[in-house]
Amino acid sequence: MVRVGDAQVSGRPGGSGSAAFGRPLLSLALAGMMDDVQAHAGAVYLLAPGESVLEMAVMAGLPRAFAAPWERVGLGSPVPVAQAARERRFVWVGGEEDMARQYPRVAVVLPYPFALAALPVATDSTVYGAVFVTWPGSHPPEVSDRERERLTAACDRLALRLERAAAEHRTLRPEADLLAAWSGTPVADTLGSVEAARMVSRLPYGLCSLDLHGRVGFVNAAATELLGIPASGLLGSRLWGSVPWLNDPVYEDRYRAALLSLHVTSFVALRPPGDWLSFQLYPSTTGLSVRITRARAVAELDRAERRPGGPSSLVTISQVLSLAGALTEAAGVQDVVQLVADEIMPAVGCQTLVMLGSRGGRMQVVGHRGFEDPELVERFDGLPLTEQTPGTQVLTTGVPAFFESRGQLDRLYPAVREVPGTMAAWAYLPLIASGRPVGTCVLGYAEQHSFPADERAVLTSLGGLIAQALERALLYDAKHRVAHGLQAALLPSSLPSLPGFEAAARYLPATQGMDIGGDFYDLVCSHGRASAVIGDVQGHNVTAAGLMGQLRTAVRAYTTVGQAPEEVMSSTNRLLIDLGTELFASCLYLRLDPGSGRAVMARAGHPQPLLRRPDGQVRVLDLAGGPLLGIDASASYPTTEVELPPGSVLALYTDGLIESPGVDIDEALAALGQRLAETGDHPLDELADGLVEFGAGATARADDIALLLLRARPKN
Repeated sequence: MVRVGDAQVSGRPGGSGSAAFGRPLLSLALAGMMDDVQAHAGAVYLLAPGESVLEMAVMAGLPRAFAAPWERVGLGSPVPVAQAARERRFVWVGGEEDMARQYPRVAVVLPYPFALAALPVATDSTVYGAVFVTWPGSHPPEVSDRERERLTAACDRLALRLERAAAEHRTLRPEADLLAAWSGTPVADTLGSVEAARMVSRLPYGLCSLDLHGRVGFVNAAATELLGIPASGLLGSRLWGSVPWLNDPVYEDRYRAALLSLHVTSFVALRPPGDWLSFQLYPSTTGLSVRITRARAVAELDRAERRPGGPSSLVTISQVLSLAGALTEAAGVQDVVQLVADEIMPAVGCQTLVMLGSRGGRMQVVGHRGFEDPELVERFDGLPLTEQTPGTQVLTTGVPAFFESRGQLDRLYPAVREVPGTMAAWAYLPLIASGRPVGTCVLGYAEQHSFPADERAVLTSLGGLIAQALERALLYDAKHRVAHGLQAALLPSSLPSLPGFEAAARYLPATQGMDIGGDFYDLVCSHGRASAVIGDVQGHNVTAAGLMGQLRTAVRAYTTVGQAPEEVMSSTNRLLIDLGTELFASCLYLRLDPGSGRAVMARAGHPQPLLRRPDGQVRVLDLAGGPLLGIDASASYPTTEVELPPGSVLALYTDGLIESPGVDIDEALAALGQRLAETGDHPLDELADGLVEFGAGATARADDIALLLLRARPKN
């Protein structure tokens, strides 16, 4: 029973020992709002007590199986009803293309033309749940003001009633979904008259009627002949359940498409051994009429061989498609753990999750969710794989294990108390990818849970999907550890103390590629003078990073032997050409003179630096320069002398800070200068963070970013 009370804590009505509603509150509210806006299907979700999970309480207009992957959804899930509750706003999806663009996971499972609105059921202080309603594909792509206002008002009224019920400790009784139920009445009654039945029976083509669940309510003689099944074997059963050669998810998908879009749908099926039949489905809000005829010559279709024991239910396939789509978005290992928690835990109804891997012959806890005390799980990290525990057994053998109760677990593993907490049932799923075990996924249930054969098959299949995602994530994390380690080794670990100046530097890799690049910076103190360099080697890969390391070393060497700035640049240019890498590099080199407060700068195709004067004015330094390094061995690099008065800030940066697709570079440079002018008096590290944040605002960076700030200290 869904309870009302404790709303502030759980977000869902709850309480004990309370009075109950006499009428179906949710069903009536849903039916009213659907009727008000002429929607043909919808559902009401309530927040589960103590969880950030929406549970479907009532559905109307279509079988609940249509929404099976989303009967329980996490608030963080990228689906319309979760977004409406999470962001407390009206969500609109105007059609098939709109769904594919905004919610690709949903579109994979329901690739049909229909419109959808999702709204929160919430008061000012509490979110109780959410509602969605759908219209056929013929609905305009935009929601009308009237529809928006009516739906919003209806959800607000429902929220107030739930709030009032919570305050009065009243409960919601379980409510049945609202569907046009099939009645097993005689054919004549179904059609309205005996004469009408006789007329239909004389038609030369097959005709049958299906309710919203796909059950046959009427079939004429021609249809029974074409299908090869007597009427007694068809009436009251699902068409694809009673006709063996129609028991294919592809055909059931057409039925779902017709009901969801309310568009006429058709398909062609082969009746063994060689007869092709054409099926046309005419949907309405109460069911479908199906016209069956012999198809004209049909080219032989390639049919994929069915695997024994494969999923035969479209609902199962829908769930797998939805979860597979979610897992393809996972990059690192923690992304996989979070997606399993957000998508799979609500779908299967478990309360805890532990993801196990192995390293060096010992168990590794990759991640976990749902445990109040993380130490209960983490204390099993490092357990030898030779230990006889459910986790190690499944990890090493690749055989799933299901424990319906704590007693069953204790009987099979009497000396082990591996699974901590208060869970009462567990599913241990082997994660096998590329033919080898990569880990174990442990799902915990708060109450005793039976695992029938079909559920075990689905969970095991999900384990395969998780394994593939986890294998990719492990490789991704390993690659990034190597990339970050290499990048860290090639850049200075710290900046030296400079006489008369303070310095701060930042580096951010590009998000596209290997998270490693050719941007570099350095500070060198030699012969009582300080030099600074910043550069950008073409590319975002190991080759660029390796060449960057060589250039940085060369600049330090030429500086140490006392070369002038123009000579350092020319020598580095010749070195790059001699290396024969066919890569170019930009560079800016300067020599600081603390005594005079001046700097001598040489530039090779690098972005012009910014100088913030003590009065807050910022200007772009127009420096003389030469071509990019690595192009012309005889190129010269003239120098420019710039005054750096006490309190001034010099900003050296690479082009990733100001260049991004679709943004004018001059406007970006002006915005960077404005940011420097406004925040230039902040502590230097704080200023560096703010400027890098300006350049890293985009979620996807096509280029890496290097920033080096120098501030002239006041003279004593």
